[in-house]
Formats: sequence, C-alpha cells, structure tokens
Amino acid sequence: MSSLTMIEAIRDAMDVMMARDDRVVTFGQDVGRFGGVFRCTDGLQRKYGPSRCFDTPISESGIVGIAVGMGAYGLRPIAEIQFADYMYPAYDQLVSEAARLRFRSAGEFSSPIVVRMPCGGGIFGAQTHSQSPEALFTHVAGLKTVIPSNPHDAKGLLIAAIEDDDPVMFLEPKRIYNGPFDGHHDRPVVPWSKHELSETPEGYYTVPIGKAAVRRQGTDVSILAYGTMVHVVEAARQSVGVDAEIIDLRSLVPLDLETIIQSVVKTGRCLIVHEATRTSGFGAELSALIQERCFYHLEAPVVRVTGWDTPYPHAQEWDYFPGPDRVGRALTRLMES
Repeated sequence: MSSLTMIEAIRDAMDVMMARDDRVVTFGQDVGRFGGVFRCTDGLQRKYGPSRCFDTPISESGIVGIAVGMGAYGLRPIAEIQFADYMYPAYDQLVSEAARLRFRSAGEFSSPIVVRMPCGGGIFGAQTHSQSPEALFTHVAGLKTVIPSNPHDAKGLLIAAIEDDDPVMFLEPKRIYNGPFDGHHDRPVVPWSKHELSETPEGYYTVPIGKAAVRRQGTDVSILAYGTMVHVVEAARQSVGVDAEIIDLRSLVPLDLETIIQSVVKTGRCLIVHEATRTSGFGAELSALIQERCFYHLEAPVVRVTGWDTPYPHAQEWDYFPGPDRVGRALTRLMES
C-alpha cells in the first residue's frame, strides 16, 4: 500500500493499464511532453513513447472524435479534456457518436473510451474553470458517469472505466487533487497523506462502477453526496452533531439505488448535496427517485443543498460553494421538520 494524492492515483491507474495492455493510449492538450496541466500524465510519454501518450491540437471535438474512432477499431483510448468547462465543443461527439455507436451498429461496434476532465470549483478558477457539468452526461443514455472522492477510489474506478466496453465520463474534482477539502477555505490545507483513503494498493485493482460507498453509518438522516462534497458534508455533520449516514455515490450512472433506498428507509430523512447549479442538477433526479421509492418512509421532505443558479462567480466563490455552514443549517432544519 502507498499513500497517494488524487493526481498520483490517477496517473498510477493509467500507468498500470498501459503496462498491462498495449491498446491503452492517452492524449489531450499538453498531456504528452508537459504531462498535463495538473500533471496527471507526467512521465507517461517518457515511459511509453509518443505513440501512446501524445499532445493534440486545441480541439475538444477532435480529441473526443479521435477517441471514438480509436475505440471502434479496438483501442482503449483515454482522452483528457483539460477542464470540464471546455467539454462543450465535444458534446456532439459524445452524444451523437460515443453514446449511440453500440445501439446504431446493433452491437457490432462499441465505444470503449474514457473521457477524463477536472471539474468543480474552489480554486478561484471563475466561470470557465469551475463548472460541474455531470448532469449533462447523466441525461444521455449510453454514457456512464463517475466522480471519485479520494485516491483509493480514483485509481480503482479509473481502471474499471478503462476496461469498460462503454464510454465513461470520469470527472475529477480538482479541489481535492492534492488533499481532502472540507469547505473551510480559511483553514490550512490538509494533505492526502493524513487521510486513510489515500492508502492505495500497488498494481492492479478495480472499484466497481455502479456501487456506492457508505462512508459513515447513521440513523438520523441520509446524506447523498459525491466528489468534494463528501468531505464537506462530514464537516457539517460534525458541527451540527447529527447521527447522519453519509453515502458517497461514486457512480451517478449507473446509480446504486439499492444502497440509497436501504438508507432512506432506515433514517426517514434525506439531504442531497452537490456543487453544480440547482435547476435540473443531478440532485433533482435523486430527489425524484427517493420520492418514488421511499415516500411512505419519509418523515420530512427531501432537501437539496447545491450551487446557486448563476455562472460560477469569481469574487463570491465561497458564497456560491455549498460549504459546511450552509449544509449544517440545512441539516438542522431537516431534523426539526
């Protein structure tokens, strides 16, 4: 076991799979010689050569289009979009090609591609470096969407994604690349080396796509979160003193609905937390599913804490970010209702 950061874990996953399988290649803007803007591919070109780790032009549509073609011809491409905010020019390739190729060809071709992209805020990246577009992917039939919250899961989920025969959107919350973040931006940064989930097995292992993790058992309320928010809700729970059950979804599509239902039936209350904007966010889908499946077990209406419905504001970043104070107030209201 080694203690890794999220960046090191993601790089290790690609290293392991590139060593095991000659069909695995990775590419994107500054991915090759420079090693990626966040250094996730650092050293891979030197180790595997420029034909398996290489730079591309600044064309997100081209990057994903190349990946779709490579996948159809038998390779296992890992495409990096430098920031999730840059993904939109590639959306047509994802929706019209990657997601539908298996169905359009009656199973003759598939699209075994991974599209990695840093997402979320908390780094003063403003409007074009802070967005959380996961709901744009979960709405598209044929795409899988995962968001890890720690190095152990990041490595295991990425290996599982590379081996998957369908296109997987691999969202990486950039605020937790170098350490868990509980939302207290005015406190010293905590490194991953002080967190138990930085302990990562060496070599090959997988974390199954579609399986949530119960981070904390509890009886008062169920909290559903993913990515950075898993750490924020734990900080909020401690400040309020609620015996909450925290579920780290890890995979949004496919969704581990069984684990969610078991928890909500037990606690009778549910709080959903995500960083993305509120309207049509993935929290709305979660809320609808709970209303449909757990209505007669609910002691109070489902509550959401999300980003606000506005472009990510640079100057008011911590007013937008669903921090532990806002989550804590929602928990208190939910327990009183």
